[in-house]
Amino acid sequence: MYQAKTRGIKIEVEPSYVQEQSDPRQSYYFFSYRVRICNEGEGHIQLVSRHWIITDGFGQIEEVVGPGVIGQQPKLGPGETFEYSSFCPLATPTGSMHGTYVMIDGNGQQLEVVIPKFILAEPNHFH
Repeated sequence: MYQAKTRGIKIEVEPSYVQEQSDPRQSYYFFSYRVRICNEGEGHIQLVSRHWIITDGFGQIEEVVGPGVIGQQPKLGPGETFEYSSFCPLATPTGSMHGTYVMIDGNGQQLEVVIPKFILAEPNHFH
């Protein structure tokens, strides 16, 4: 589990390799990841956009920017949590992801929340 905390907002990420959707002979490695967003702060927040930086094993970088996550822009009150799963195919057996979420607080102020860097690795790659 990877985690980071920005001004009372905790992001936890748990990546996993999906063998049945991968095809190493075709250089296709499929990873899923579960993200948990915990509002440990005092006020309400809303996630409005995401910015992912995905790096494969060759150092190739792909950036993904867009509104919300999985088609949603969740609102979280103090103590509330939002969890979702997504995926990332890579052409290499290893890589990493990190980025930021843009949140808006109850006063309309924007806040960039760090998504911790996490490693994507096909488990048998290192044996």
